Amino acid sequence: MEQPKGVDWTVIILTCQYKDSVEVFQRELEMRQKREQIPAGTLLVAVEDPETRVGSGGATLNALLVAAEHLSAQAGFTVITSDVLHSAWILILHMGRDFPFDDCGRAFTCLPVENPQAPVEAMVCNLDCLLDIMSYRLGPGSPPGVWVCSTDMLLTVPPDPGISWDGFQGARVIAFPGSTAYARHHGVYLTDSQGFVLDIYYQGTEAEIQQCARPDGRVPLVSGVAFFSVETAEHLLATHVNPPLDACTYMGLDSGARPVQLSLFFDILLCMARNVSREDYLLGRPPEVGQGDADVAGYLQGARAQLWRELHDQPLTMAYVPDGSYSYMTSSASEFLHSLTFPGAPGAQVVHSRVEEPQLLGAGSSVVSCLLQGPVRLDSGSVLQHCHLQGPIHIGAGCFVSGLDMAQSKALHGLELHDVILQGHHVRLHGTPIHAFTLVGRLDSWERQGTGTYLNMSWSEFFQKTGIRNWDLWDPDTPPTERCLLSARLFPMLHPSRALGPQDMLWMLDPQEEAGEALWAWRASWRLSWEQLQPCLDRAATLASRRDLFFRQALHKARHVLEAQQDLSLRPLIWAAVHEGCPRTLLATLDQVAAGTGDPGVAARALACVADVLGCWAEGRGGLRSGPAANPEWLRPFSYLECGDLARGVEALAQERDKWLSRPALLVRAARHYEGAGQILVRQAVMSAQHFVSTEPVELPAPGQWVVAECPARVDFSGGWSDTPPLAYELGGAVVGLAVRVDGRRPIGARARRVWEPGLWLAAGPRQDEMAMKIVCQSVDDLQDYCQPHAPGALLKAAFICAGIVSVHSKLPLSEQLLRTFGCGFELHTWSELPHGSGLGTSSILAGTALAALQRAAGRMMDTEALIHAVLHLEQVGRSRAQLPLKVEVEEITVPEGFVQTLNDHLLLVYTGKTRLARNLLQDVLRSWYARLPAVVQNARSLVQHTEACAEAFRQGSLPLLGQCLTVYWKQKKLMAPGCEPLAVRRMMDVLAPQVHGQSLAGAGGGGFLYLLTKKPRQKEAVEAVLAKTEGLGNYSVHLVEVDTQGLSLHLLGSGTST
Repeated sequence: MEQPKGVDWTVIILTCQYKDSVEVFQRELEMRQKREQIPAGTLLVAVEDPETRVGSGGATLNALLVAAEHLSAQAGFTVITSDVLHSAWILILHMGRDFPFDDCGRAFTCLPVENPQAPVEAMVCNLDCLLDIMSYRLGPGSPPGVWVCSTDMLLTVPPDPGISWDGFQGARVIAFPGSTAYARHHGVYLTDSQGFVLDIYYQGTEAEIQQCARPDGRVPLVSGVAFFSVETAEHLLATHVNPPLDACTYMGLDSGARPVQLSLFFDILLCMARNVSREDYLLGRPPEVGQGDADVAGYLQGARAQLWRELHDQPLTMAYVPDGSYSYMTSSASEFLHSLTFPGAPGAQVVHSRVEEPQLLGAGSSVVSCLLQGPVRLDSGSVLQHCHLQGPIHIGAGCFVSGLDMAQSKALHGLELHDVILQGHHVRLHGTPIHAFTLVGRLDSWERQGTGTYLNMSWSEFFQKTGIRNWDLWDPDTPPTERCLLSARLFPMLHPSRALGPQDMLWMLDPQEEAGEALWAWRASWRLSWEQLQPCLDRAATLASRRDLFFRQALHKARHVLEAQQDLSLRPLIWAAVHEGCPRTLLATLDQVAAGTGDPGVAARALACVADVLGCWAEGRGGLRSGPAANPEWLRPFSYLECGDLARGVEALAQERDKWLSRPALLVRAARHYEGAGQILVRQAVMSAQHFVSTEPVELPAPGQWVVAECPARVDFSGGWSDTPPLAYELGGAVVGLAVRVDGRRPIGARARRVWEPGLWLAAGPRQDEMAMKIVCQSVDDLQDYCQPHAPGALLKAAFICAGIVSVHSKLPLSEQLLRTFGCGFELHTWSELPHGSGLGTSSILAGTALAALQRAAGRMMDTEALIHAVLHLEQVGRSRAQLPLKVEVEEITVPEGFVQTLNDHLLLVYTGKTRLARNLLQDVLRSWYARLPAVVQNARSLVQHTEACAEAFRQGSLPLLGQCLTVYWKQKKLMAPGCEPLAVRRMMDVLAPQVHGQSLAGAGGGGFLYLLTKKPRQKEAVEAVLAKTEGLGNYSVHLVEVDTQGLSLHLLGSGTST
């Protein structure tokens, strides 16, 4: 389904705490732009907060200044001007504070969801969900201005949140419904009946919260999303030059200003609330700022005075989204686990993961981006993320395990974890990368207040159980109020003599008799507290490790999808590999699948996927994907495939491929050759139709006596494309076709005769008595281009080979082959009175007439079934079940008496004057099928299913029903091959629509013949009159049609014998 139009952001800014993370998060933004989550023209900037704790307000002001500075420079200004805001849509995303359950913060916390419509496969982080919400739900319709969105929350927003921007001025906050109980620990808005914000309460009293309640009892929660109009944003930007607010920006800090901490909602927005007085506002203090000394209070009061002067007159309104939801991502492990699991779900949520024994995953558990080998049991309510584990492992209820790899699996063997948070961390200490591990309890508090716990027990109980002492964790001069989980030096970083692992924390869960040794090793290690660990986290290494594991499981997925022949598209995964710079590893996996399978269909799809990787790698440069594939450098691998040596063929293809990876043009050409290699395997699969080809000997015609075969044309009423290999044998095809004469003539034919001279004389033309092309073949070399469709006489040459009259693989000269078997040569003429690319089955019917005439001239006869399968050799066109060998079954539909004449009276052909480029259409369709694009797979199934409805319309003799079938069929063809409807044809169909029950272009579309079922009988002149009044149609013509009930006719000239 097409994504609705979103906001075309001018700038997106991501604010982050740590200076060394800026480059990391800048790359993450750019990667999302490559994935088409962010418009291509959007300026992306990751910016560090001027100080670690400037608050959401200070970070917003600094980000706004950076945005204005970048846009001013882009516009050619040498100073910052707020004029650049007038045509800009700016999105500021705040990373916020550290998060105990993800080293990259709440923004990059991975969620147990997938986006099957995404063009590029990737893990879905909270940032991705919020980007989608801001771009496609909350942002559309807003005027130019500045959106601010924190990333410390989980939001759901309906597709149409019902926000009106008519007459909007000032600033607007977005609120979501919440319970009064939730509001006691959160912020709520008090508004008047017009939506103007009167006050903002944080952890308000019961009376204040009830005052905010809506009729349904719910209250509007402060959500972390706000919008500033251009005018209001200009007022806010103006404050950055005046102390003390200049200290909120990098410019002020670079000038030596003292930092100030501000809240976006309780400093900047609160001053716009109508019921807030200046006195109360100046004396207030936002929740982000603790109770400090009087000096801090005075400094903050000066900042608030500046904000009041600039912003108080700006209106502040609230938009309430009653059907949305908001949840702040707290430091509570229980709440975090609840947000990532699905209580009551019938099974586990497994996302971007390879699990060998999925039956061991408890209902309601969640697994994200993991490789689980062997028996890994995960109980209900627990979460695994970014882990590569080897069982046997048992993770009980209430656990979160993240960041472990195979090397650490052994530490979990024999344990059963319950209610713990076990994480692996990438850390950089003085430039040295290390892997560290932390373990905390699900019920432990990360707050400084209160007595606190560790591993779900009191500190005293923990000390008694493990032998660890108070002085191991805190310095003697640490005040008791500061002795908490955040400051406890619990986590080993370095050991003097060995590498550390999870076992250096896990021993604390159940100290055994060897606990003394474990305690000694723990004490011997250099340890950090959680607070000390945060600035040392290597976020670049963390994200790189996650990407590596994601692609390791993705390679398993690619292999499984191909080998199990699943109808899942690998195109999003291919784009992910290209964007992340690791297409070579994916190519190697595809090579292994192609070489190792015994199924030519699987191998062909794997080679098509290789072509897709190469085409995507070119990233739209290097030319069109469709093109020639017969470069001599590729002949050696092709020859292996032709001989059936798949393993050597795939190896040789890969060796040749390595020479073509240096630039886009070569990548595209290599992709074409891989598609050519796949077609060799398809051709071999179709050749299995030989099982059903047989001939009976008959009397040889006299030398010089012509055998003439004539055929009607074919109009396809349903199911086209499903008969095209590989769809025909991978999906199973069904087609309803009608044999027709055009203007009273059977337009397609062939004639063959034996001649005394041992050679082959070939001719083709528009009529039986007019041959435009003549070729003489005196040697086997003259036949070698029989398999190149565009080579002169290719179809006629292929007819001789498929009829078994000559062999291109024989060591005998052509003349000797002919003399030994027949004692003579052959002459073959074919003709078609229909234009090239008519869509009426010309090429396949020509192949049938040529084969029928040749076989009879050679003293053989084939029945209809044998002839159909023989034609598959030439054209790879048929109707099939999903199986090999490829078998075509024909069913003649019985229609009511008189309905054939009804069809004759109501069916018309209109030649559109447009030549159909079927080859490119075919390549595009096959490419989409091999990629298993969901829309194409669904449409292919619909084509097959719809065929029975069309057959039933014929059985009933209902023109209106047949017309409906044609209308549906034409829509299906356009879905299958976008671009098959030229503008002139669309214009023609539009003007004819009132006259017809239904209409469709014949065959693949793109040009050729349009066929109509008219509402009234005998409408040729009426249709001509309508078209004559329509401009821009080109060289069209209208033709009468008659149903042909005879089919192929075969007769000997001069003998009167006819078959």
